[in-house]
Amino acid sequence: MNLDVKITEKDNVTFVHIGGEIDLYSSPQVRTLLMKQTEQRKPLLIVHLSDVTYIDSSGVATFIETLQQINRYGGRMVLVGMGDEVREVFRLTRLDKVFEIHHQLNAADLQVGA
Repeated sequence: MNLDVKITEKDNVTFVHIGGEIDLYSSPQVRTLLMKQTEQRKPLLIVHLSDVTYIDSSGVATFIETLQQINRYGGRMVLVGMGDEVREVFRLTRLDKVFEIHHQLNAADLQVGA
């Protein structure tokens, strides 16, 4: 399955839209892209996952590492639009308590200091 990633920026917010499968083969590419975004130290990183059809432990580890990097500089990471299967992975690993996860993106979520 091909991985599709689109990155856009508006003001101090970086939007990353990921589509496809995030697995052992594609997670290094996702990691590289997300780490590159954290190097910019923007206060808010929003990752859209509505088009992610599958995620495995290597994909989850990539998001954990990204969150750790963002926490180091006091930024914020929001995961948006997970499908049921992806959401279940985060729920089963109890990472739904660690990550800020929203079903859809609201204007309030874009508040940098929120």
